[in-house]
Amino acid sequence: MKYYIIAGEASGDLHGSNLMKALYKEDPNADIRFWGGDLMQNVGGILVKHYKELAFMGFIEVIFNLKTILNNIKICKKDILAFQPDVIIFIDYPGFNMRIAKWAKELGIKTHYYISPQIWAWKENRITDIKRDIDKMYVILPFEKEFYEKKHNFPVEFVGHPLIDAIQNRMNINESTFRKENNLDEKPIIAILPGSRKQEITKMLSVMLSVVTDFPDYQFVIAGAPSQEFSFYAQFLKNKNVHFISNKTYDLLSISYAALVTSGTATLETALFKVPEVVCYKGSWVSYQIAKRIVTLKYISLVNLIMDKEVVTELIQDDCNSKNIKIELQKLLDPSHRNQVLEQYEILETKLGGSGASEKTAKLIIRNIS
Repeated sequence: MKYYIIAGEASGDLHGSNLMKALYKEDPNADIRFWGGDLMQNVGGILVKHYKELAFMGFIEVIFNLKTILNNIKICKKDILAFQPDVIIFIDYPGFNMRIAKWAKELGIKTHYYISPQIWAWKENRITDIKRDIDKMYVILPFEKEFYEKKHNFPVEFVGHPLIDAIQNRMNINESTFRKENNLDEKPIIAILPGSRKQEITKMLSVMLSVVTDFPDYQFVIAGAPSQEFSFYAQFLKNKNVHFISNKTYDLLSISYAALVTSGTATLETALFKVPEVVCYKGSWVSYQIAKRIVTLKYISLVNLIMDKEVVTELIQDDCNSKNIKIELQKLLDPSHRNQVLEQYEILETKLGGSGASEKTAKLIIRNIS
């Protein structure tokens, strides 16, 4: 069968690649075209457009890049028509994907959504469009099933979280070899995950690096995103005693003692690697003021949202400053507080539903379009 997959971000590329592996396993004759990244391209199929050309974050940033976004939608529709897929599989990235879904549904193309838009956080009125335009929804967070089915009477499949599989496959590295290859000494590592987009890295990295000299017994290591060149990070690293490792975030987390993490999927990844973390977030002033008025959630990190309580500290906007980061990081280095966080991480993993999300989703997709 013919599958058209649209992933618009680094996390979507990861989950899309694992879904593609599962689709090829279940359907050896699968013909796949996709929007995604290097991980999906390494699996097979035909890459139409890389997510590096798609990722715009924040309200103002989207407005400034509206012409590019609209042109990408036009390109996508044309490519789908030429390919004539049996199903389109949307992975998160709702601003773009829901526009394609509406158009595709009107043409009678089957529309499946893997990794739900976070309408439980904001734009809940999108449920009307989802009910109209999406044939099947596969959700990865435990509270999403209740949200869709009980609150909105829209049946969905809870498949578990694909990060569990992705991380289990990367847990066992040779720490001594990794440290040697990346010029790391024997000091405990504090990982810095400043995000994957230029806008968020620009906002976050300097404030994260501001506490480095306060922790001389630790070495700070920046996890460089695969979507960005080192030359972009270099402007923030002048006179800073830090290490930089690109495109090896999971390997880095597997040997890290603590982490400073920009809000997003990385907060959950860090928790699943059992690394105590401080969640940091700063947006543009305008974007933050808008978000504050329309987002009704108590928390911004997936860890706290899933647990429905504050397991990891969140430093948002003005609270995300050198003083607070230092205080919260010191807490994580205290054994008693660390152990409390790690105990909660174990409960978190149980809530996420176990392994095999990609395989479950692939089987359901094939069953639902056969």
